[in-house]
Amino acid sequence: MGFHRIDSSAWERAEHFAHYRRSVPCAYSVTVSLRITRLLPLLREGGYKFFPTLVYLLAREVNAHREFRLALDGEGQVGYYDEMVPSYTVFHEDSETFSNLWTPYSPQFSTFYRAMQEDLAEYGENKAFYAKPDGPKNQFPISCTPWTGFTAFHIHVFENQDYLFPIFTIGRYEEQNAEIRLPLAVQIHHAAADGFHTGRLFRKLQELCDQPEQFLP
Repeated sequence: MGFHRIDSSAWERAEHFAHYRRSVPCAYSVTVSLRITRLLPLLREGGYKFFPTLVYLLAREVNAHREFRLALDGEGQVGYYDEMVPSYTVFHEDSETFSNLWTPYSPQFSTFYRAMQEDLAEYGENKAFYAKPDGPKNQFPISCTPWTGFTAFHIHVFENQDYLFPIFTIGRYEEQNAEIRLPLAVQIHHAAADGFHTGRLFRKLQELCDQPEQFLP
């Protein structure tokens, strides 16, 4: 888990970062309708579950772009992690509560998928808020609301204005005009990334959903 400080004097984003962290601290939310028409049947055919696959895809794209790996170290200096780890929620129907788990990231889909399945088997019934212990600092959150479709979603976390990691929320997928669509929302600190960066992440996710042979075994 390497962390690298950024030299602000040579950082092309230094002014933007300072402006949106101190002068006008703000986050923004974007919700897209992700087309999974081709992806979903291929996963069913291969015996893969949808949620672990989507966690992998989100982790893959977060790790592909430095702006989604920004953080502040213990001295308040901005930098970036070599790698980010996905943290995801598991719902408990009997108690109507959820727990957080995390799985180390691997760029290889089959490796990550197997590791997440093992974590779910070992910790999925643990009702503690942090069901899997020793969560690393370089984890970003993914939550899922499979009971509800939405066209917009917002989480307000600005009690902590220095939280720079993206926050993803997945809704219920539905068939729309012969296509299967999934609502996917992200909240991101404006100091870390602009609309361009978030748009690029969503475009790449859509490409992977349209061409799953890029990652499926």
